[in-house]
Amino acid sequence: MRSLQMVKITQELARIRLFDLEGAMVAQLAGFNLAGRVRRGDRVCIGVGSRGIRDIQHIVRLMVGELKKCGADPFVIPAMGSHGGGTAEGQLKVLASYGVTEDYIGCPILSSLEVVELGQTREGIPVYLDQHAAGADHIVVINRIKPHTLFFGPVQSGLLKMLVIGLGKHQGATALHQATIQHGTDSRLLESAARVVLGTGRILCGLAVLENGYDETARVEVVPPGDMVEREAVLLKEAQALLPRLPVEDLDLLIIDEIGKEISGSGMDPNVVGRKWDDPMGIPRILRIFVRDLSPNTYGNATGIGRADFTTTRLVRDMDRHATYTNVLTAMRPEGGKIPVYFDTDREVLTAALATLGDREMATVRIAWIKNTLQLSELLVSLAVVRELGGRPGINIVGEPFPLNFDQDGNLVRPRFSFEH
Repeated sequence: MRSLQMVKITQELARIRLFDLEGAMVAQLAGFNLAGRVRRGDRVCIGVGSRGIRDIQHIVRLMVGELKKCGADPFVIPAMGSHGGGTAEGQLKVLASYGVTEDYIGCPILSSLEVVELGQTREGIPVYLDQHAAGADHIVVINRIKPHTLFFGPVQSGLLKMLVIGLGKHQGATALHQATIQHGTDSRLLESAARVVLGTGRILCGLAVLENGYDETARVEVVPPGDMVEREAVLLKEAQALLPRLPVEDLDLLIIDEIGKEISGSGMDPNVVGRKWDDPMGIPRILRIFVRDLSPNTYGNATGIGRADFTTTRLVRDMDRHATYTNVLTAMRPEGGKIPVYFDTDREVLTAALATLGDREMATVRIAWIKNTLQLSELLVSLAVVRELGGRPGINIVGEPFPLNFDQDGNLVRPRFSFEH
């Protein structure tokens, strides 16, 4: 295996970046005429999700502050469907891991799995709303706009999803995902359910967040409820252009250091690694995927591990089966929780994985090694991949080739990436 040489490379990604978050939010909310839309003493519910949005704690704090300036009485709820193990306490823990605490944001956080039923969509799907949100005068939802890992169409992961699945808690998430078995995963289903929530008249606005390929905030936009369906479709196209991707479309082996719910709703983003449940042979084409660990902030939720071919005993040991099974069963995707072949050490995994590639010279094996599917500005690749990338604009080789190294326990030793410094 020491004959297998790796090289660190960087790739230049879209880097539209917002440097003055506070100024942008104040301007957006002023343009929306926030002060003219809420009355003194109005209770405003702010729905905050489970995705790892880079500046989420600052965004929430700024939203709370602007509402208080208007005399409103804001509070936050976890708007995250079945995440956090499908418990009120677990969802509070998820928010705290992002720095969204009462002390920091300056308002109460109310967590409950109790919901009220608002009605049904034209397809007969029941639509639910968190009980605390239902008792508020207004509701604000905050979410990142990006391609979804399940739904396809003009609206995917963003404000509408937050209205239905986030604010709908476990029951709402289950109802919509159950409907996909009969109606498919076209986003028209999501839109139909979102219109029921919008029809309550309680939605004050949505705050859409776009991030660039370096996991930085690119911009924020306040979206009025009446514009939400149409505007989110436009923002999704912008988000798709910012999405980081692997620099090649064919690999023999992809090594991923960590998967987690804060990285992607599917643990590892199928928009990056392929293997979508409805399109398992799509691009990129990756013959074998090896996932080494769970991220700390996923709290044992190993959703998406079923997309991997190999993993480690330590990941299986750290897996919270309750949280994982709650998540994959709510999504109607039990295959997402399947445990792949696993061994005690990285060395054993790689020995087995490479053996499944056939009788190959190591110099021809196409390998990429990434931290996770959200951070792709730097990665390690084999010499076969380097040869393909030679001379491509935006690709830079960093340092000299080096062999795969293992520590005394037989696990990989990876050079540190700059974004980890």
